[in-house]
Amino acid sequence: MGIDPGRLHFSWISSAEATKFVDVATKVIEEVKALGPADRFVKEKAQVA
Repeated sequence: MGIDPGRLHFSWISSAEATKFVDVATKVIEEVKALGPADRFVKEKAQVA
């Protein structure tokens, strides 16, 4: 059991590469949204007595 590879992204972006940051962030967001909710790490609701 580990992290789904589709949810883990690495990219080297210099502070001078604002356009690249926007492109990479947008791509990551789209890919993760396409995967749907990550059920693997969701805690169950606490039971209140």
